[in-house]
Amino acid sequence: MKISSTQKLIISLIATIGIGSLGGIFTIAEIPNWYAGLNKPSFNPPNWLFGPVWTSLYTMMGVAFYLIWKQAETATRKKAIQLFIIQFVLNFFWSIIFFSLHSIGAALIEIMVMWIFILLTIIQFSKLSKPAAWLLVPYIAWVSFASLLTASIWKLN
Repeated sequence: MKISSTQKLIISLIATIGIGSLGGIFTIAEIPNWYAGLNKPSFNPPNWLFGPVWTSLYTMMGVAFYLIWKQAETATRKKAIQLFIIQFVLNFFWSIIFFSLHSIGAALIEIMVMWIFILLTIIQFSKLSKPAAWLLVPYIAWVSFASLLTASIWKLN
């Protein structure tokens, strides 16, 4: 059965927003308890900001993935999809490592690896679709900030 372009877009958005939002399950209970008790840097954003930012980023990621998925099947596209999946899995597990396991140091290492895979994904996406690559730029910018924030929390605690 062939999947239409519209179906690919819907699946891409549901997958990125849906799976990405699942990470929130690991954070919600910890924010008023464990996370609230951590020493945080002065540039730590308010907690309410994270939900809208991540929803926007997951939406852009979904559109970017769709722009690649709708391309003709090639080795370049296959590699782009593989890199996207790797960085997305790393994204999902960061919340578990940081919030559920309370392992700030491991989360810092993990987010640095994730950042590298996001960069590799952007580079690979740019070979197929410049708009897809550009849609991931706010994501790597936010993950850069989140890396600095994680490092600061690790240092302060």
